[in-house]
Amino acid sequence: MIGFLGEYEATMDAKGRFLLPAGIKKQLPEGTEVRFVINRGFEKCLTLYPLKTWEPLFDDINKLNDFDPKVREFRRYFLNGATIVEPDVAARILVPPNLKEHAGLKKDIVLVAAVNKIEIWDSSKYHQLFDSLSAEDFSNLANDVMGHVNKKD
Repeated sequence: MIGFLGEYEATMDAKGRFLLPAGIKKQLPEGTEVRFVINRGFEKCLTLYPLKTWEPLFDDINKLNDFDPKVREFRRYFLNGATIVEPDVAARILVPPNLKEHAGLKKDIVLVAAVNKIEIWDSSKYHQLFDSLSAEDFSNLANDVMGHVNKKD
């Protein structure tokens, strides 16, 4: 399984390309073809899935019941805009214009590890996200999400 850690600042050029940070490249498995699927995130960001992470997710989505209206709606929203991308010879990734607009990406961006994928945020929106969450709010969120996990002694 692929897993990522860290956050990396990057700059997007006028054509919508950014350099894949060395810190992320180092976390990709050796000998892996560097191809990704870029897609809308659940928030106003983009998500960059290594192809090895995307394929099982896509297989799961493909198995969903097409007769269920919620499934069709989910597929439309989740798959709309999903695009295969790969770094060019200069290790830059081109963000499709529709996805760039969706996330409000300008020049300064932040690539953030999200376990087995990478979120791409406009730098100012990313920093606002953290400025809006107090230490107490984060502690409560952590308890809500992780409080049920059994501790191994």
